[in-house]
Amino acid sequence: MRPCNQNLRKTLILVEEMIALADQGDADREDVGCGVLYGIIRDSAYKIQKIAEEEKRRHQEKGWWHKKTSGQQQMRP
Repeated sequence: MRPCNQNLRKTLILVEEMIALADQGDADREDVGCGVLYGIIRDSAYKIQKIAEEEKRRHQEKGWWHKKTSGQQQMRP
């Protein structure tokens, strides 16, 4: 896997973790300040996700991000 694709993949995984943290933090919060914090984390995660998905699409168009083929490990997400 190309290092640039590996970094995009890690970014998309990090975004999933940020969204999960925001959801859990929001569910567990006890005051408004935490709600603001987790809202910012969630909003930032979705913005980063949008940019990373667009970059992944560009890499796919260039042929740098290959689909799964027999015997080859799929690049996720």
